[in-house]
Amino acid sequence: MPVPVPRQRAIPAVESGQAHAMPAPSGPSGEGAALNASAQAPADKSTHPAHPAAGAVAPSGPTNLTVLLIEDDPAGSLNVPELLDSAGKPIRVRTARNLTEAQRLLTDDVNCILLDLALPAPARPEAPASSGGGTATETITDIDELSVLKHVLELAPRHAVLALTDSGDAERGTEAVRVGAQDYLFRDELDGRLLSRAIRYAVERKRSDTAERRLTESRLRAQENARLERGLLPTPLLEGSSLRFAARYRPGRSRALLGGDFYDTVRTPDGTVHVMIGDVCGHGPDEAALGVELRIAWRALTFAGLCGDELLSTLQRVLEHERENDEIFATLCTVDIAPDGRRAGLCLAGHPAPLIVRHGRDGAAPPAELLPYDNGGPALGLLPNARWPRTQIELGAAWSLMLYTDGLIEGRIGEGKERLGQDGMVAMIRRQLAAGLRGEELLRAAVNEVRDLNGGELTDDVAVLLLDREG
Repeated sequence: MPVPVPRQRAIPAVESGQAHAMPAPSGPSGEGAALNASAQAPADKSTHPAHPAAGAVAPSGPTNLTVLLIEDDPAGSLNVPELLDSAGKPIRVRTARNLTEAQRLLTDDVNCILLDLALPAPARPEAPASSGGGTATETITDIDELSVLKHVLELAPRHAVLALTDSGDAERGTEAVRVGAQDYLFRDELDGRLLSRAIRYAVERKRSDTAERRLTESRLRAQENARLERGLLPTPLLEGSSLRFAARYRPGRSRALLGGDFYDTVRTPDGTVHVMIGDVCGHGPDEAALGVELRIAWRALTFAGLCGDELLSTLQRVLEHERENDEIFATLCTVDIAPDGRRAGLCLAGHPAPLIVRHGRDGAAPPAELLPYDNGGPALGLLPNARWPRTQIELGAAWSLMLYTDGLIEGRIGEGKERLGQDGMVAMIRRQLAAGLRGEELLRAAVNEVRDLNGGELTDDVAVLLLDREG
C-alpha cells in the first residue's frame, strides 16, 4: 500500500523542465522540508569507465537524467521507485554500496546523487603509538555524522546531491542542506512522482547555482583587473605649474584598460616640467606590464636628475633586463620644458615627433606642425651602444604640445590600405583647431575621427596627451 505523502512539504513545480525560471529557495523550511517515495524499480548496475568526478559537468538540455544512489543496505530494502523526467522518459538509476564504488560509477553523464546519510563514515588510519605500542594500524571513525556527505561533496562538487535521512530526523536533513546538499528526503516515505520532481529541481538548482557562482567570479576578476589597471595608469605631478594637461588612452586589446603604450608627466623641484610617451612593441599583458615598468623607471630617474641621453641609456638597460626576449623594443619621446615655459629639450627614440601649435594674438587659426625629428635615435632595445641627442626647441609664449603614439596615425582611411600618417594627422588637427576645439575636447575629437576613418575600432593601442600654455 502506498504511503501517504505529507502535505506540509512544498515542492517547486519543475514539470516543464524550466526550473531556472523559478526562484530557488535559500534552504529547507524545517521538518516539513522532506520529500518522499515508495514504489520499487530495479537499479541500473551497469558499469562505466571511471572519470575524475571533480571535473564532471552535468549535461544540459533535454537528455535523459541519470541518478547515482549511494546506500549500503545489503538487503536492498531501500529501493528507488520508477522515476520519470519532464519529458516522461525514465530516469536511469545506478546503485553504489560504498564510496569507492560510487567514485567508479560517478561518470560525466551522472546528473544527481542520492546519498543515504546512514552510510558508514569513511575510516581514517590512526597514528601509530610513539612508544610501547604495537605496529598495527587501527582505524577510527570520524565522529562528524555528515562526514559522508562532505566527502561526496568533495568528490563531486559539480553534481546535485539529495540527502536521504530518517523521517524523524529533519534536523539532520536541514544541516545537510546547510553543508551543501540541494535538498533532503525522508528515506522511508518515498514517492516516485515527487522524487522525480525533486531530482529535476535539484539538478536545475545546481546548474543555476554553478552559473551564478561563475558569473560572480568572473565579475570579481574583471573588477580586480580594472582596479589594478587603473592603478597602473599615471597621475600627472604638475603641482605649481601653470601648464594645463589632458590625455586620452585607448588600449587595442578588447576589454582591457591598459596596453603597451605608456606616458607620464612630472614637475621637478627646479620648476622643469618633464613629459614622456612611449610604446612597447606588441599589445598583450606582458607588453603592458613592461610599459608600466618603463614609466615608473622614467619617473624615478627623472626625479633623480637624469635627462636626455643619460636617462634613455639607463631606460634601455632596464628594458634589456625586463623584456622576455631580445626582439622586444620600445619607442620613446621625452620633452623637458624649461621653468619659464618658452624652451624645451626633445629626445626621440624611434618615436613619432610631437606636434606643436603656436598660438598667435591676431585671432587667426593657429598653425600646427611637427617638431624636428631628423636628430632622433633608435628605439630602446635595438642597439646596445646607441645615443639619443637632445634637440633644443623654441616654444614661444603661448602654445600647445601634443605627444602621441603611432596608433593615432596608423589607422586606415576608408576601405583601402592607405594610412592616415603624420601629414593626415596634422591636417586633421588643423581642421579641429579651426573649429575652436581645445584641450580634452580636441583630443576626444581627434581619437574619434581616427576611429571613424578606420571604419571601426583601432587594433593598436592609442595614447595621446596635450600640454597647453597661455601667453
